[in-house]
Amino acid sequence: MNLREKLIDPNSPDRRPRRAAYALPTLFTAGNLFLGFLAILKSIEGALWANAGHVGPNPHWEYAAKVIGVAVFFDGLDGRIARLTNTTSEFGRELDSLADVISFGIAPAILAFVYGFQFLDPATPPEVRKYLLQAGYFILFMFVCCGSMRLARFNITTNPVPRNPGRPDRKYFVGLPIPAAAGMVAAVVYAADSAPLTLWPLSAAWAALLALLSFLMVSTWRYRSFKDINLLSPRSPRSVVLLGMLFYLIWNFSQPVLLAMATAYVGSGILVRIGGLLKQAMRHEAPAKPSGEGHA
Repeated sequence: MNLREKLIDPNSPDRRPRRAAYALPTLFTAGNLFLGFLAILKSIEGALWANAGHVGPNPHWEYAAKVIGVAVFFDGLDGRIARLTNTTSEFGRELDSLADVISFGIAPAILAFVYGFQFLDPATPPEVRKYLLQAGYFILFMFVCCGSMRLARFNITTNPVPRNPGRPDRKYFVGLPIPAAAGMVAAVVYAADSAPLTLWPLSAAWAALLALLSFLMVSTWRYRSFKDINLLSPRSPRSVVLLGMLFYLIWNFSQPVLLAMATAYVGSGILVRIGGLLKQAMRHEAPAKPSGEGHA
């Protein structure tokens, strides 16, 4: 009898009390919510710290970026634990979505604004500063809005079918998941040593990235879900070695590795979409074979 059967089987002596089993995924969801709340406070605290005249890397923003990353990890665990213990419920799903709006919508939006738009160089032309601030307000509202719609669509849709070519199943999400979008924001801030953007071209590029993430969340483009991976199943030595290498790289080179991982995941859906469109175009444009020869 495997671990999942022991937790579910009412005749198993190893079966946990049902109330405790239901509380376990909720605790992880509450942890996710707490980390999002903490990230909001640290983002605001970092803005006050920068306003006080401190320059260079902002330790409060670095902390906020890190806790958003930990929240992504927590978010990936609560659902797995609920499925493992057979304690999935409507309450848990709704609570998880509300926590995600705060931890992966509002928290990264606040961090993205204070990092990318609030502390432009004083030499920036006033009109440019004005337009960038306005763009920041609008794009980050859209980031939160698109993330919320992405969660709502996920909650009401069963067996979603992506429009782009490919075989849809539980291995894939439709649209970029909001934790991945938040992770991308946190990874960029963390990789940049959490120092605020002061040059307006960089701020404009930051706005473009945020707009892209917002679009990807409400798109129908396909992203791997990794739900088909069973963490309790036996793994080959190669998998153990690869996982150990990944942890080693993150531990020793966390900034570039986490940024590369976030970029690779965000870009994977774009590449799959482009590849599918190219295959479609090649099939449609394939010349028909001539039916005969020897025209006079």
